[in-house]
Amino acid sequence: MKNDIKVPWLAAPEDHDYPAAFSYLNLIYDDATAKILVGKLKSAPMVQFKAKDIFRASGLSLLGTSNSHVVKNQKKIRRGEKLSPLLLVRDTAMGKLTIADGYHRMCAVYTFDEDALVPCKIV
Repeated sequence: MKNDIKVPWLAAPEDHDYPAAFSYLNLIYDDATAKILVGKLKSAPMVQFKAKDIFRASGLSLLGTSNSHVVKNQKKIRRGEKLSPLLLVRDTAMGKLTIADGYHRMCAVYTFDEDALVPCKIV
């Protein structure tokens, strides 16, 4: 699965990623909790995890290359455009990782290299 294409990343998540994360988290948590989590994500340090480990911890399925958002991100990677890091939330009660923002980017990266180090913020 590994190839010669290196995935380029921005140094920090884009500003619009936080409202997107809130929108998703607000489906899982009440409004106040979702706001607290996004606030914590904004101040969290950048870290890295392997793509395959993020998927394993999230329990999510890999979206296929027929997904338009995955295809869009694959094209960005091929053109050398930098992707925004992921925003992750640990759900310790359920023992799962929530990808609050960046699921489609994660799927695109995985198709190039499952061992790729993925920059993210995690709370």
